[in-house]
Amino acid sequence: MSEEPFDGDRSIHDLVGVGFGPSNLALAIAIAEHNAELPPTPGTRPATAAFVERQRGFGWHRGMLLEDATMQVSFLKDLVTLRNPKSDFSFLCYLQSRDRLIDFINQKNFFPSRMEFHDYLQWAAELVDGDVTYGREVVEIRPVLRDGEVAWFDVVSADVTGDAGPLVHRARNLVLGTGLTPRLPDGVTADDRIWHTRDLLPKAERLKVEAPSAKRFVVVGAGQSAAEAVDYLHREFPQAEVNAVITRYGYSPADDSAFANRIFDPAAVDDYFAAPAQVKQMMLDYHGNTNYSVVDQELIEDLSRRVYQEKVRGEERLRLLNVSKVTEAVRLGDKVQTVVESMISGERQVLEADAVVFATGYRQPDPAALLGDFAAECRRDEAGQVVVARDYRIDLGPRVRAGVYLQGGTEHTHGISSSLLSNTSVRSAEILASVVANAEVRHPSFIG
Repeated sequence: MSEEPFDGDRSIHDLVGVGFGPSNLALAIAIAEHNAELPPTPGTRPATAAFVERQRGFGWHRGMLLEDATMQVSFLKDLVTLRNPKSDFSFLCYLQSRDRLIDFINQKNFFPSRMEFHDYLQWAAELVDGDVTYGREVVEIRPVLRDGEVAWFDVVSADVTGDAGPLVHRARNLVLGTGLTPRLPDGVTADDRIWHTRDLLPKAERLKVEAPSAKRFVVVGAGQSAAEAVDYLHREFPQAEVNAVITRYGYSPADDSAFANRIFDPAAVDDYFAAPAQVKQMMLDYHGNTNYSVVDQELIEDLSRRVYQEKVRGEERLRLLNVSKVTEAVRLGDKVQTVVESMISGERQVLEADAVVFATGYRQPDPAALLGDFAAECRRDEAGQVVVARDYRIDLGPRVRAGVYLQGGTEHTHGISSSLLSNTSVRSAEILASVVANAEVRHPSFIG
């Protein structure tokens, strides 16, 4: 880090968001609405922000936009409603703009399809007046000193096509919203026949062309994505055998009862943040079945019916290999040699599959990956996890005035909803309020 003289002419954003998924999209909307409501007082100025996104356009879990898949959260937990029910960016305003409001109401359903909700997110991304640069990947974050303190960050991004040079945004605050990283078992590398569910649709569509007579699939996992992958492959490849490898006896239903769902309430974040470490773990253990390794009851029943009907017909294409695990998945030509081991007997069977799909979840992001050497300034707890304040700001050293906020990667401090849509609108409002409050201390003309 080097000292840099103050350049009053250089553009400095109040915040730069890394990533432009639903979380930072909600933040961009919150900023736009905050600025629109500023009083016309002399000397006030709006909050300024820029966002950098690696994808060439807005996209959210495109590989799992299955035709019949529905959202697992209410449409009321959209980008804005819990923060501002009057917002023009609500899901209901989206429906009105698409001339489907009455039709949606007549469905008597709180849970839109995943495809429709993605269209809503894309609509909001196009509608919001935000400075978003697509097709660029952040490759470096440089702390900038002033008077011996870290006052700003320079966010350096590279063009993903290589057609343009680096771009630098300077910011008083960073908001890291890079999303989750697909998790694969140790020793497994994804390719055109070994997939993570994140890439299910494009990989499967390609396989339909390259191997239309595919005979066998293996799907590893016990959660919603795994069950959806089994359902999809079983329907789309009607001649193929689909093997579901799960460590349980069968799929477990998600607990979406009214009381259990209170773990996703905004107030639950306060409770979780204030709780002792052992209580935090207890809450995760008690309520993990609201989100992790669980499946919608309707899909469980549908898959169970298919298994039984195939047994009746004597043509078992959908096979549940329960209390089992995959110990090896090796690419051999255009096949994947997959070893499935019974966790009870230790017996192994070798399945030669046309493709293996791992529904093995995602890893929470570690900000150190982006912050480089500056990550040493992040205080960590006894478990080695970043210490995060209630306003989602990382606890940094005393000589750091600039802020780093997290959109995700805070389950250990803020609870189970950290990586989900449930609190997106409220979390974004809290981050913005913190940015504005800290800016007001340093710059009295910034009124929020």
